[in-house]
Amino acid sequence: MLSHEQKQHFVTEGYVQVPDAIPVEMVEDARRAVNHSIGNVGMGGENAQGNRSAFFCAELLDSPVITDLYNKTDVMTVAESLMGEGNVQPVERAKPYPRFPLPLGEEPDGFRGHLDGIGNGSNGTAKGEYKRGFTAFAVIYLADVAEPNSGNFTVHPRSHTFFRDYFLREGHEVLKNGMPRPDLPEPPVMITGKAGDLILAHHQVVHGACANTSANVRLAVISRLRQRESIGNDAYTDIWREWPGVRDLVEVG
Repeated sequence: MLSHEQKQHFVTEGYVQVPDAIPVEMVEDARRAVNHSIGNVGMGGENAQGNRSAFFCAELLDSPVITDLYNKTDVMTVAESLMGEGNVQPVERAKPYPRFPLPLGEEPDGFRGHLDGIGNGSNGTAKGEYKRGFTAFAVIYLADVAEPNSGNFTVHPRSHTFFRDYFLREGHEVLKNGMPRPDLPEPPVMITGKAGDLILAHHQVVHGACANTSANVRLAVISRLRQRESIGNDAYTDIWREWPGVRDLVEVG
């Protein structure tokens, strides 16, 4: 369960970090499977029809060593404390995301986040189309990410409520034209953490992975949690309908 302070942080900032959410043994088993896959299986999972290029750990997407990180730990309890008891669908697939270091001497261009579900013709959704297909990001670090600029999961705090107001003015149909680029209320936060930490983020938080200028591969697993009674694209503006666990804080704050 999350504390009142953690819930308030989620409501205000759009994300919350839960240290040590995953048992060490499960993290190590998952990290071993991911590292084996990177080194011995390589890239796969191509889907030409869906405009999906190859990626690492494709064979692990529905493996219990990965999905158990969500379904057999406190992740569901934490998520239900926000989304309501019994409201979170079990995780059937979760994607390991290795983030490799930049070449020596190469500097990052700067962080450029995005919202999910906006089609560009090469991400599984056709250009000019968009969809809101999940409620929350659930990111688990499989190795320590001790410093910024290490491939960290990165968010723009308060962008979830910013874009609610933006879509109320402009209509979420503007997403047919691609990712809007207005000035956001807060600079990006590169979330540091330890192996086993969980980050839950609202679906409407501008996010991404920052560049990795460290000496280490950033290892994380990401799943997109879904409410059993999703309201679809209405959630672009009615951003708390799928979050009964925090509605009282929204009304107060």
